[in-house]
Amino acid sequence: MSFWSDKRVTVTGGAGFLGSFVVEKLEERGCREIFVPRSTQYNLVEMEAVKRLYHDARPDIVIHLAARVGGIGANRANPGSFFYDNAMMGIQLMEQGRHFGLEKFVALGTICAYPKFAPVPFSEENLWDGYPEETNAPYGLAKKMLLVQSQAYRQQYGFNSIYLLPVNLYGPGDNFDLQSSHVIPALIRKCLEAKELNLPEIVCWGDGTPTREFLYVEDCAEAIVLATEKYNEPEPVNIGTGQEISIKNLIKLIADLTEYRGRIIWDTTKPNGQPRRCLNTNRARELFGFSANTDFCEGLRRSIDWYLSTRGENNAIPSII
Repeated sequence: MSFWSDKRVTVTGGAGFLGSFVVEKLEERGCREIFVPRSTQYNLVEMEAVKRLYHDARPDIVIHLAARVGGIGANRANPGSFFYDNAMMGIQLMEQGRHFGLEKFVALGTICAYPKFAPVPFSEENLWDGYPEETNAPYGLAKKMLLVQSQAYRQQYGFNSIYLLPVNLYGPGDNFDLQSSHVIPALIRKCLEAKELNLPEIVCWGDGTPTREFLYVEDCAEAIVLATEKYNEPEPVNIGTGQEISIKNLIKLIADLTEYRGRIIWDTTKPNGQPRRCLNTNRARELFGFSANTDFCEGLRRSIDWYLSTRGENNAIPSII
C-alpha cells in the first residue's frame, strides 16, 4: 500500500478489458492518482499526443496496456495496421517517457511473439529462436520490439522498463464481437446463440487440435501490479497458468457450460494458428510471487454470466454464426 500512496500512475488502455481490472487493483492498493487516457483525446499513435499525455498526466509510472488486438481473423485482415499502431504506440510512449524522466515503464508483450514451433512450455529464453506464427506475426513482432527497446534503453540510459508476456486472456468485459473477438468469447457467443435459435450445429475454425493456455483477466491484472511493485530487471517474464487445453476440448467444455447440445463442425479451410501454446511460469513466481488462482471452469462461468447479463437486445440474434 505504501508503494502506491504517493505515485502518479498512467494506465494506457485503462478503460479496456484488462485495464479496468488493473485500475481496480491499483485503487485497492491505495493509489490515489490514476490517469486513464482516452483514445478520443490522446491518439497514442501520434507523437504529439504522447507528448501532451506526459505533459498533462505527469506520471511517475506508466503501465502500457493500450493495443490494437483481435483474433486470427482480425489479424489476417489488418496485418499492416496491427503492426504500425502497436509499434508506434509503445515506441513513442517509451521514448517520451525517458525524456520526461519517468520512474518506471511497464510494457506488455504478447504470447504471439514466441516462435511458431517454440518448445512447450514456452520459456523466456526461447523467445528469439524462430519466426512467430504467420497469422499473428505482424502484431507479435510489433510488441516484441518493445522488449528490444526496453533493454536498449536500460543499457544506454538507465531507463527502468520491464516487459511482461501474458498468455491469452478471458473473463468478464471481454470482446464478444464475432468479427474481432478471441476464441473464448467467440465460442461462448456462438454456443449461446445457437442454443437460443435451436441450430443443429455450429462451425469452428481449423480442426480443433491446437492447444492454448488461458489466464483469467483479474489474475493477469494482479500479476501486472505485483511486477510493477517488485520487478526491476531487463529479462522478459511470462504471465500465465502453465496449463494448456486443446481447442476441441475447449469447445466441448463451453458447450457443456452453456448447455448447447448441437454438433460441432470444423472448417478445415480456416487456419489453426500456432500448434501449441503453453508457458513456463516459473520466473513470475520466483521474481515477484505471482501464481494464477482462478479455476478455469469458474472463470468460464463468470464470463458466460457476464455476457448474458450485459448483452443488448440488438445482440440477441447473431449476424454471423
